[in-house]
Amino acid sequence: MVKMLLADDDARLSDLVKEYFDGEGYEVTHAWNGQEALDYMEQDRPDIVILDVMMPVLDGFETLKQIRNKSAIPVIMLTAKGDDIDRILGLEMGADDYLSKPFNPRELLARIKAILRRSSQEREDDPMSDLSLSDVLLRRRDRTVYLNDEAIELTTSEYSLLECMMMVPGQVLTKQDLSEKALGRKLTMYDRSLDMHISNLRKKVGSFENGEPRIKTVRGVGYIFVDGAEG
Repeated sequence: MVKMLLADDDARLSDLVKEYFDGEGYEVTHAWNGQEALDYMEQDRPDIVILDVMMPVLDGFETLKQIRNKSAIPVIMLTAKGDDIDRILGLEMGADDYLSKPFNPRELLARIKAILRRSSQEREDDPMSDLSLSDVLLRRRDRTVYLNDEAIELTTSEYSLLECMMMVPGQVLTKQDLSEKALGRKLTMYDRSLDMHISNLRKKVGSFENGEPRIKTVRGVGYIFVDGAEG
């Protein structure tokens, strides 16, 4: 049974989500604010966290910040419809995905399944095969990534993107391909999540000694992970 932690002070929406996901076989724990969510996570580890941006006591952003200080657990942010700033900020801070209110619970379920499916596949597919390029090492057996022999913390989405690109170094991957393979959904016209995840990942893996970025943008097409031999 999948354990889901929902942090939202909207009683009506929370009841609706809990009722729907109970029917889908999920174990849903509800927190009224970010602090309650963090307190619960100290006692039990959920499989995924759903965070509303606007909450009393501790808002979604501060809650996400504290979660990311300790864990790479998948997080989906709930934002106000049309509020691009909240969505971008959430992704910059390490959220795996976002969903605008109001939403259909079926869409939230689809997003959750996509994230958990990626995480599960990453652990099951050839877990003993490492990917190594120059000074970046991706270890599939425990889903850890090292840069110059130092571990770097990646979210589920960032790890999936890095794995996709490191499997085909020097080859351009279109945004559509990356979205479908790494994020588990087709890219829509106004979806900025892929670009934000790449931006966060680029900051974490950095550049080569000569200043050339390891992840290059191919304008109008997609992204490429530069082979160390070319860097």
